[in-house]
Amino acid sequence: MTFSRNLVEYVSACFTGLWIRSFEPEEALREIAGVCHEEGWRLAVWDIDRGLQISGAEPPVETGAADPLGAVRAAEALAAPESSSLLVLSNLHRFLDNAEMVQALARQVHLGKQTRTFLVVLSPVVQLPVELEKLFVVLDHDLPERAQLEEIARRIATEEGELPDGVELSRVLDAAGGLSRYEAEGAFSLSLVRHGAIRPEAIWELKAGMLKKSGLVSLHRGGETFAGLGGLEALKSFCLRAMGPAGHKSRLRRPRGVMLLGVPGTGKSAFAKALGAETGRPTLILDVGALLGSLVGQTEQNIRRALQIADRMAPCILFCDEIEKALSGVASSGQTDSGVSARLFGTLLSWLSDHESDVFFIGTCNDISKLPPEFSRSERFDAVWFLDLPGAEQKRAIWEIYYRLFGLDFKQPKPNDRDWTGAEIRSCCRLAALLDVRLVEAAEYVVPVARMAGDAVERLRQWAAGRCLDADRGGIYRQPGSNNAHQTRRKLVRSPEAPMRNS
Repeated sequence: MTFSRNLVEYVSACFTGLWIRSFEPEEALREIAGVCHEEGWRLAVWDIDRGLQISGAEPPVETGAADPLGAVRAAEALAAPESSSLLVLSNLHRFLDNAEMVQALARQVHLGKQTRTFLVVLSPVVQLPVELEKLFVVLDHDLPERAQLEEIARRIATEEGELPDGVELSRVLDAAGGLSRYEAEGAFSLSLVRHGAIRPEAIWELKAGMLKKSGLVSLHRGGETFAGLGGLEALKSFCLRAMGPAGHKSRLRRPRGVMLLGVPGTGKSAFAKALGAETGRPTLILDVGALLGSLVGQTEQNIRRALQIADRMAPCILFCDEIEKALSGVASSGQTDSGVSARLFGTLLSWLSDHESDVFFIGTCNDISKLPPEFSRSERFDAVWFLDLPGAEQKRAIWEIYYRLFGLDFKQPKPNDRDWTGAEIRSCCRLAALLDVRLVEAAEYVVPVARMAGDAVERLRQWAAGRCLDADRGGIYRQPGSNNAHQTRRKLVRSPEAPMRNS
């Protein structure tokens, strides 16, 4: 339902206290004025800069025009015998710490029932005192949808060839999702100045600046791809297939995300960053530590804002690294931090289950036993995958990638890489290039995590056996060396090109 239609219904039902949340006050005010013109309502607008103004009249109020309290008291004089009257108060939340103002608003909301005079607060945030909570209803003035963004783009791109068609236009509109009308106009104009056409690159640059202002999530713009990530074939295939065109068409079928559990250095973070490049989606990084605030209620507000930003940026990937370190204290939260961690965790759980936006969530974890069990239940994630130490075939692919990356001689012998992770192979190659030594010599400076924390790695593999999917081979993960490992590993995840058959 459109904002204009919502406004007509609430005014017709005589809700005399309306709070409109909008990040585009001028656009919201234009729509309100349009509705008032169509319905024959009287409209007055107040802001701290211009004072009280009545539509279609010269400045009518000389006493207390710049005073918000005077404007609220003047609402009674705006009543029209045969029509409704709306008084729009811009950014009034800045003045609601005054007891006299709160009392005047409450009185006018009740009086408006008799005179059909409506108080409309226009603000980007909802901050209602307890005394007014039951007297106001909140309406959202939404950001522009794809059709409106396309209309803005076509209005700005007046020359032939400045606006792409087909798939490229879809990418432009995906990139512009979550922008206000003002921001979209600026992003499209910037792209025309730089490239002579509207392209998504300039739009993402503007969005990256928007995220920096929030300080809650950041936009990753690295060059990682699956070609630089050896192994993990089943995980790659599953995510590419889940994030294909079918998931965009229906909200019921949209992918939710994956939880990646594994030994440190096995490529969990690298996979999350590379997936964005492979699917053409931006990767947003959620730092749970940055969400924690020093003021009462600030942490809860921060997590809600961060998730709202992700929803506005959809379609995108939301990546949270080592999530167990941020949420491991949930069970004792009531004793240690007055329940802040528990409320943050509850908000994130609710969003994972209920969000309808096209946001693919990736959480990585080195020890899932530290997370509450409800976190990884079905329908919060599409699957929980285990990234084990790479096997011989995967190591060969990883060595080849880093041979090329660091310009090493392919003919030189490789060191003993038993129990090495991909990160340790990269470290060996980097040190060989840095110190100008052979790989065997560089390996003397590498101590595998499987040796430094062997007991922890073994416990992790034992826990994952039978509980997680195998990120490389597919099917249920079985610990290497178990008697039935070769019988239980089945190819449950096929490549996107492979046909699906009933089992």
